[in-house]
Amino acid sequence: MRVILILTVVAAIALIVGDRAGVVLAQNEIGRETAAQYNLPRQPGVAVGGFPFLTQAVDGTYHDVDITVGDWSGKQITVHDLNVKLSDISAPLGDMLQHRTSNIVARTATATALVPYDTVKSFAPAGVESVSSGPDGLHVAGTFPVEGFQVPATVVVTVAPSDQGIEVTPVSARAAAGGPTISLAWLRRTLTFAVPLQQLPLGTRLTAIQPGPDGLQVTAVAHDVRLFDKQ
Repeated sequence: MRVILILTVVAAIALIVGDRAGVVLAQNEIGRETAAQYNLPRQPGVAVGGFPFLTQAVDGTYHDVDITVGDWSGKQITVHDLNVKLSDISAPLGDMLQHRTSNIVARTATATALVPYDTVKSFAPAGVESVSSGPDGLHVAGTFPVEGFQVPATVVVTVAPSDQGIEVTPVSARAAAGGPTISLAWLRRTLTFAVPLQQLPLGTRLTAIQPGPDGLQVTAVAHDVRLFDKQ
């Protein structure tokens, strides 16, 4: 009985060691492929969730994979803290052993990233001097022409996903002390603008935007995603 117990413990340890080794190999492979497909300056961090790993590998289905990219540049914008969470990934074992990655499919891909306020400001109309988060929402401050005068004012705006990207729309304005009343209709004509970010990697499209202390926290989602199809 003692021999059987020892063999059982040794076998369990071997399985655990093999399981963890398999996780590391899979994470490195996903990281290398992601860096190559998306021209990343460095290999992203990858964490394969679920235990044990080997049973997931044999089944060809993984519960979740987190990919931490960091900075990422699209066509016109660089975002920070890009993270992609993949859920319910189908990756047939035979394809993985043969390094065939085209058949890796995630049921859901959710990407999050930070768009700095300096980036938002770079797409704003002339006169905008700063973009920042306030207790009543996102603030756009600057000096704007009103009835022939340059009027310092702070404008509260909303942000929402649109076909053009992140749409910024004025909802109220507060002129400097003694300044004239600023028409909201006029503001919406002159101060509505878009930050051209419609999607993040893996074809994920923006679904939510939340102002934060350092920038806009954006969330993008896609379904039935081929992991290494370049989008």
